[in-house]
Amino acid sequence: MRTAPRTILALAAFLALCGWAAPAGAAYPEKPIEFIIPFAAGDSADIEGRLLAQEMTKVLGQPVVPINKDGGGGAIAYTATKGAKPDGYTVMWNSTSLLTTTNIGNVPFDHDAFDNIGRVEYQPMPFAVKADAKWRTLKDFVEDCKKNPGTLKIANAGPGSTTHIAAVAIANASGCKVIHLPVGVQRRNSSLLSGEVDAMVGPLTGVIKLAQAKQIRLLAITSPKRNPLIPDVPTAKELGYAAVIDLFRGLSVPKGTPADVKAKLYKAMISAANSKSFQDLAQKAGFTIETMDSKEFDPYLGEMDKVVKDILKEAGLYRTQKPK
Repeated sequence: MRTAPRTILALAAFLALCGWAAPAGAAYPEKPIEFIIPFAAGDSADIEGRLLAQEMTKVLGQPVVPINKDGGGGAIAYTATKGAKPDGYTVMWNSTSLLTTTNIGNVPFDHDAFDNIGRVEYQPMPFAVKADAKWRTLKDFVEDCKKNPGTLKIANAGPGSTTHIAAVAIANASGCKVIHLPVGVQRRNSSLLSGEVDAMVGPLTGVIKLAQAKQIRLLAITSPKRNPLIPDVPTAKELGYAAVIDLFRGLSVPKGTPADVKAKLYKAMISAANSKSFQDLAQKAGFTIETMDSKEFDPYLGEMDKVVKDILKEAGLYRTQKPK
């Protein structure tokens, strides 16, 4: 039976009045997109994320709006994203903290509770002391630590943060008993410079200026290989300490986000990562742009998750925190 044209038009008008729209993603995006950053404004993660969001705005044609949700080593941001509607209007600037905060127990879910758009970049995490400190090498620090166990203090951004886990990895590998002090992102550098702590671990983008100004000394990094921006700084591994973990950053969305929406976000992510402004920031700040799509990023996360689990289990920290 043929349907009269007038009937078809009436049906279309009725569906429009009822709020029916084309399949999700067909006209996406039609409004601003929330870009959740797990750390405080002004931190290196914030600076990198804001620039990426700015460049993604140019591709998507709608504002990609940075929103800082810091706290709990990323737990607040990850929890908020997990509970958001899977429609593409909530995007999360993830990092290695996605693995640390889930494995330490800051949140009641695992890293695979999200759909991943892809990885954008990675960077080393230097182990640093003040420039005038008595320790010239990581070996010097470890020897002093072993002579005075439980006295030296190492600052990190917070329980479950990537800097915390990197510091734990070095302590595990060297057999060194230290005090891990969670001073927060904003106080991490100042706590070292003031003498409140003896050492700290921070992302290269957060410490490079202090190192270039000769205010701090970088003793080692936990990366698999040396970084070209700081070629004289050895890896912990080459010094004989099996502490290998990098800081990565990428994009995730709530589970169940439509495939076509994720495809548009991935296209915007790649364009932003390849933009001149983001490339210039990478060169200046010290992170390496090396993108992955979800098919590469998902297994990468699985491998890194095992690394983080092993570090925490050896230190007796695996899921010892309780979600608030």
